[in-house]
Amino acid sequence: MDNVNILIVEDTTEESDALIKVLKANNYNIVGVATSFKKALELFYNNPVDLVVIDIFLNGSPDGISFAETISISPNASKPFVFLTSSTDRKIFERAKLTQPFSFLMKPFNELEILYALEMAFEKFYAQQDVFFNEEENTIISEEHLFIKKGKSLKKVLISDIIYIEVEEKYCNIITEKEKFVILISLTKVLTLLDNTIFSKTHRNFIVNTEKIIEIIPSDNLILLSGNHKATLSDKYKGLLKQIRTLK
Repeated sequence: MDNVNILIVEDTTEESDALIKVLKANNYNIVGVATSFKKALELFYNNPVDLVVIDIFLNGSPDGISFAETISISPNASKPFVFLTSSTDRKIFERAKLTQPFSFLMKPFNELEILYALEMAFEKFYAQQDVFFNEEENTIISEEHLFIKKGKSLKKVLISDIIYIEVEEKYCNIITEKEKFVILISLTKVLTLLDNTIFSKTHRNFIVNTEKIIEIIPSDNLILLSGNHKATLSDKYKGLLKQIRTLK
């Protein structure tokens, strides 16, 4: 699965190169570097962007703010963004603040500041405060993806790729077609955040993606899933059978 996709809006090669080095070293994917307002819009609307790092000044003008204002207008196109600047102009700061950036960093930046800024941007954007700074949880769930903290970076996992989720004490095992992820989050919370028309609890320790079900064998309390995976179906949750019109 792809890592988090970052768009950089920065007109200084030295600065953008430094950003790319830090982000790539921490497994972030750079979808492009824009040096102008026009190029930034082109890259933003033509690439899968998860977050934008924006220099306020592009070629001497505060076009970074104009870009942030533009992408914030449409809720469907809105993405978290952070500002970078070396400006100390109070008026510029006040204008930038009106766009409601998710973080604001002064140049020169350091690696830890950038990584924390990205994490906080995701937390604020999805309205989940202090998730990544909490010993109990390390995952943000959006409408289409999980963003899982792994080391210094975030891993993006498409929710539709999840086959099933299994709980082990306070950990959850997220099983996808290609990977397994172990995250610190309660099964109850995961279930409340997922689409309950697709994900169903089949046992106190299991949540399955009903679109991945191949066969259900009620007599054996068994669910066969794509990828040769299996899940338990307990008597308490056999109401699931009424929800599934056809079995593959």
